Amino acid sequence: MTRSTGGRRRALAAVASLLLTASLALLPAASAHADGLRARQWALTALHLEEAWQTTEGRGVTVAVLDTGVESGHPDLAGNVLPGKDMIGFGAGPGERLWARHGTAMAGIIAGHGHGPGNADGVLGVAPEAKILPVRVILEDGDPARAKARTTRGTALADGIRWAADHGADVINLSLGDDSSSAHPEPGEDEAVQYALGKGVVVVASAGNGGDKGDHVSYPAAYPGVIAVTAVDEYGTRAAFSTRRWYAAVSAPGVDVVIADPDHKYYAGWGTSAASAFVSGAAALIRSAHPGLAPAQIKKLLEDTARDAPAGGRDDSRGFGMIDPAAALKAAARLQPRRLHAASYGEKYFGPGPDTPEAAEGTAGWAAPLAGGVGAVLLVAGVVLWRGRGRRL
Repeated sequence: MTRSTGGRRRALAAVASLLLTASLALLPAASAHADGLRARQWALTALHLEEAWQTTEGRGVTVAVLDTGVESGHPDLAGNVLPGKDMIGFGAGPGERLWARHGTAMAGIIAGHGHGPGNADGVLGVAPEAKILPVRVILEDGDPARAKARTTRGTALADGIRWAADHGADVINLSLGDDSSSAHPEPGEDEAVQYALGKGVVVVASAGNGGDKGDHVSYPAAYPGVIAVTAVDEYGTRAAFSTRRWYAAVSAPGVDVVIADPDHKYYAGWGTSAASAFVSGAAALIRSAHPGLAPAQIKKLLEDTARDAPAGGRDDSRGFGMIDPAAALKAAARLQPRRLHAASYGEKYFGPGPDTPEAAEGTAGWAAPLAGGVGAVLLVAGVVLWRGRGRRL
């Protein structure tokens, strides 16, 4: 066991008893460390990460975060962020408020390592030793350049997927999507996903935040081969906003999730964005311990080892249940690597299939696309939790 690993486990063990009583209240000044902000990270215990980390913490794996950018200097991510690619090329820049908020939050869930003595402060991710490859394919909500991006960068997502697959990504996280009334499958995006899968890259995406707005199909979640993730709360109940569709593979925490921000404060966030990031972290753990497994094998592992499966084994609300990275790692040890390819959808679908244009017409989706069909970030809301050590909000 490395010294950093032991520090993470001790910090997690120190707060385990407090996780059940965590609430939405702002943290008092006396609870700034492991018994405060870290205690709010209920997913650490819910996903059995202490057990999973006995096998691996994600060393040697690169997770591409296709998003709004990632702040490489954040204390919880320092040293874990690789040089990336900006597929947009304009809009807010580093240091501005509308730069990399959503992407940094997702990167923290995937590979945050905390900071301070014993790494007891800040956000711990699922795979704290994994590397993050940031690929900017969308702009933040509120960026004045969104309109320009929408009309001039419509291929950013497809280009970003291919770029990530060609530049060392083992896992691609897509905490974004479009389920608006005009949403439809883009051949270029579908082909890019199949290209990544063909190169052995695991692709994970948010199922969508349209659960209370009609459950419209969201892309890229609906592309074949993608691990589409729905959101649940700390009791394993589907979040009301989480889209219910035939493509749902598994569920993960997506309610009251502690997220890091470039302003070095911490917020509570809601959305299938966060759920997708948790699953990408889990995929990174599996790939670290078993690098030869194919994307299809990793997807099936996560499905087969999921906890609290719905009646009948699967439903559109939670897929096969909430991921259990520790159980998946144990099951992976019994597998032999196989070369499996994902096929495009044929005429038949498992479930009702994509919405018809008539069904979607006139119904607004959960958010408008940010970059010409690329989609919108899926973070529903945020509440500031903590600014730093010794300060009460």
